[in-house]
Amino acid sequence: MENQDIEIVVIEDEEDILELTEYHLSKEGYSVTGFVSTHNVEQFIEEESPDLMIVDRNLSGMEGSVFISYLREQGYDIPVIFLTAKDNDDELEEGFERGGDDYMTKPFKYKELILRVKALLKRSGVKEAKKVKFRDIQLNLDTKEVKVDSNNIDLTNLEFKLLYTFIKSPNLALEREYLRDEVWGHVGSDFHDKTINVAINRLKKKIDSSGDKNYFTPVWGVGYKIN
Repeated sequence: MENQDIEIVVIEDEEDILELTEYHLSKEGYSVTGFVSTHNVEQFIEEESPDLMIVDRNLSGMEGSVFISYLREQGYDIPVIFLTAKDNDDELEEGFERGGDDYMTKPFKYKELILRVKALLKRSGVKEAKKVKFRDIQLNLDTKEVKVDSNNIDLTNLEFKLLYTFIKSPNLALEREYLRDEVWGHVGSDFHDKTINVAINRLKKKIDSSGDKNYFTPVWGVGYKIN
């Protein structure tokens, strides 16, 4: 789905609400990671750079808006929607002052939450194709950065294009002619299939130096697929 490149973090200590929120966001195609407390959240957002956070204020341990205020002090500017039963004027003002961008009081309708998520992402200028993930590989299409298991991998422009071409079609066998046209362009008749083999082998060594992840599988008589 078109939203799958957008990462949303949900922090909610009521597990039934957390599961429902994750379900409705996932149904819209978003990539969602849920937490029942603020524990480990900072480490996660440092590694994954999510596009939006949905945070309950009434968390056990650190109160949600206090946590967001702390993140703002650390320099994180991720858009935040607060979920809360706190709905008097002073509490609303407090939430916004601590770094909230939008507010929903419980109980709420998930249709409205989805609409608010879409509106806040649009206001924040989030590009839907900014990040692409496959297994433990993450591509940033804006910066051309590649991470495998959170480790930066240095790829050439051609290798990046080759990897992205595979990730756009996971588990599908891609013909050599298709790879040639997508990655190398419409080259002349002197282009050899061996060029594709060499490029894929170089790419495999960079993203899977130990050779135990088996990202690529040759498909006899067709080409290759990533799985």
